[in-house]
Amino acid sequence: MPVPMDAFDDVRPATECLELLTGPVAAAIRTWSGSVPVQELRYVDTDPAIADTAVLVEHHGPWLLQQSANCVVVAGKRGGETTLAACVVLSHTRVDVNGVVRRQLGARKASFAPMGTAVGESGMEYGGITPIGLPADWPLFVDAAVADVPYALIGSGGRRGKLIVPGKALAELPGATVLDGLGVA
Repeated sequence: MPVPMDAFDDVRPATECLELLTGPVAAAIRTWSGSVPVQELRYVDTDPAIADTAVLVEHHGPWLLQQSANCVVVAGKRGGETTLAACVVLSHTRVDVNGVVRRQLGARKASFAPMGTAVGESGMEYGGITPIGLPADWPLFVDAAVADVPYALIGSGGRRGKLIVPGKALAELPGATVLDGLGVA
């Protein structure tokens, strides 16, 4: 079975590409800890014009969809309070915002965060938001299927470039909670 590294000609350790990453992502990689060595995180340079998952998969091959993950920012509201959280699901699924996410946040209402809020609060670019380097006070929900993939192709914090990260490493990120059923077909 191919892995995401097979789709790209130039795959480098993310530690060698810190200048290509947004500040929060580079800082998180510099201070990496966990059972997965930082050398397992890889960076691939990609054209920002094909940053969206559907276009990237069309360009590199449909098999890559099964090993790509999206990170979306959601806002849960209850009693005038808003809680931002990030959700990571495989790209061929969608986040169960009104079920799993709303219950996890204890919110009356949950929805995708407005683009300006997601970008402004994360310090990352729209279309490149990644779970690595998110604000420490955000809950991070990782679908169990993402945690189980050997490698996931994810955003790098910007529209240019992607990270290839073991699913296990995503499940071990600070504040991460692995949830069954977060991603639905």
